[in-house]
Amino acid sequence: MAELSIFIADDHAIVREGLKLLVSAQPEMRVVGEAGDGHAAYQGIVELRPDVAVMDLSMPGLSGAQATEHLKRSCPEVKVVALTVHEDESYLRGLLEAGAVGYILKRSAAEELIHAIRRVAAGGVYLDPSLAGKLVSVYIDDRSIAEPTDLGELTDREAEVVRLIAMGHSNKEIAARLGISVKTVETHKARSLEKLDLHSRADLVRHALQHGWLRDV
Repeated sequence: MAELSIFIADDHAIVREGLKLLVSAQPEMRVVGEAGDGHAAYQGIVELRPDVAVMDLSMPGLSGAQATEHLKRSCPEVKVVALTVHEDESYLRGLLEAGAVGYILKRSAAEELIHAIRRVAAGGVYLDPSLAGKLVSVYIDDRSIAEPTDLGELTDREAEVVRLIAMGHSNKEIAARLGISVKTVETHKARSLEKLDLHSRADLVRHALQHGWLRDV
């Protein structure tokens, strides 16, 4: 397995040290940089281009959400896992709109963060289990709960693949679940994104939430 490069951003030095120890203990992960504020995090990530950035949302200067927004424009290949102590809807809305592909509560177990890093590095999306229901409630309305909308011209298989992607499954997991090849999953994803006029997995998750595709999650 190729080594994953990880950047850690948190304004509390003790938290950063704990996260560095946790990540460094994984045989396939290496911490390549750290920062204690949003501006330093943005600059460091742009310079180092890690595979995954673990980003605290509440930092001085530039917030984690703002830094993530900037990163999605300047280096969209970097996967951002957002860390937060907040569970209210305003913060959850910021998580989605910032474009992060992983969402973890600080109170969650350490293995959840490691699982999230591995999931997003593999091309998936990770939602903290305790956040998933609230994330859905932020973006769907009563009409979309009753009937999913805006499937566009997707075929049944494309819609199935899209929904599994939005639920956070990686291409490999979807392929195994549906009994098809990873290449076929990638083809369905590419065609679906084109039909829906979307550009990334994060866009797809937001779209799925907005239109009630994950109402049964």
